[in-house]
Amino acid sequence: MQIKNPATEEIIADLEETSATELNVKLEYLREGQIEWSKKSVDERLSCIIQFGVLIQENVDKLAKILTSETGKPLQQSLNEIKGAQNRIDHLKQNATKWLAPEILVNSGNTHEKIVYEPLGVIANISAWNFPYNVGYNVFLYALVAGNSVLYKPSEYASLTGKQFEKYLWQAGIPKNVFQCVIGGGEVGQRILEADVDGYFFTGSHTTGLHIAKSVAHKLVPVQLELGGKDPLYVMEDVKDVKQAAINAAEGAFYNNGQSCCAVERIYVSEKIYDEFVDALVQEVNSYKIGNPASLETFIGPLTRPQQIEILKAQVDDALKQGANLLTGGKKLEGKGYYFEPTVLTHCNHEMKIMKDESFGPIIGIQKVSSDEEASELMADTEYGLTAAVFSSNEERAMEVLNKLNVGTVYWNCCDRVSPNVPWSGRNNSGLGATLSAQGIRAFVQPKSYHSRP
Repeated sequence: MQIKNPATEEIIADLEETSATELNVKLEYLREGQIEWSKKSVDERLSCIIQFGVLIQENVDKLAKILTSETGKPLQQSLNEIKGAQNRIDHLKQNATKWLAPEILVNSGNTHEKIVYEPLGVIANISAWNFPYNVGYNVFLYALVAGNSVLYKPSEYASLTGKQFEKYLWQAGIPKNVFQCVIGGGEVGQRILEADVDGYFFTGSHTTGLHIAKSVAHKLVPVQLELGGKDPLYVMEDVKDVKQAAINAAEGAFYNNGQSCCAVERIYVSEKIYDEFVDALVQEVNSYKIGNPASLETFIGPLTRPQQIEILKAQVDDALKQGANLLTGGKKLEGKGYYFEPTVLTHCNHEMKIMKDESFGPIIGIQKVSSDEEASELMADTEYGLTAAVFSSNEERAMEVLNKLNVGTVYWNCCDRVSPNVPWSGRNNSGLGATLSAQGIRAFVQPKSYHSRP
């Protein structure tokens, strides 16, 4: 399998795909290792995870360059991701022992009752390329602490990073028969779906997530799906600082080139501040430096997947055909690399693909609204349910809008952020289950109830 640099289109590595025979060997190896791993205490397992974090931070510069070379993520953003992902390890350090400990519910009378949390077994983590540290840590670190062994399949667009996870987990004391990385594309992923695995944890597109759920349904094993979004942001006219709201919204839409499941993908603005907001947002977007992702000054690098360029072009063409205004961007940059100009479209409506279909790129549509009621209806007009944001100086008013929305996460005066302290979950086409928080720790165990009569 050839690994290409999205900025130059040069082949930077050749990796051997995992064969069907090798996959079966790895799974047997993991099945054996999980038994011994589960016998260790939570603190013993946690110590390996903590050491892994130390090793990652000691090698952050090298790892950031690897991530940038294979995904095109701007180097500063690669550094931000790797350093920021450490908060998952800190969260486990503070909470894993507590949330995985047996719970004694009744300890008097004739019958004592308690719950013990046992690992699922061998879990498959089919992961994503856009934030491999963040979304990977959400699954494989939490699964390992809980006593599972992990078959980890990185995206084919982040395979070099996946191999680094394996390297440093082993160095940190995780046995080789407890974590194994497999390399390949959809064919290897399909073999994993057909294999004997005790749980599937996937991050990626709705289409692939639906295929996974259908393929493994007959196994009756846990399935968690972190899928896409079409996340809305509404700017009320009472926002304290229109320019700052525009700056925050632009970053939410264009950070990592818009290649984030919780990126701001559509913006609704009160008609009373519409022009002021749009002017400020376009000014901010035009200030972004586009270019070589290996430069610390670059904010917009290439798209990771060349296929996305045609999707973005189609959304722009569709919007313009239906009356949208193109204020900046709108096309692929000439020359090498999968570059698409940061694009802002105004006077959008819900007849346009840009306001309905996931973009996953540096493009945003903006629509004018006359009331909170109109904004609420438009924000709810989606098949997805990941996040939603409102910018306003009035918390009560903002929450009245946010409380109506069927999404897993809401933001007031912020957007496009994830914290390990609270669950990360989607609804409808945005997925099933939750990672992070206490729920994310418990996602990798199964309860066993004990009724005892001393």
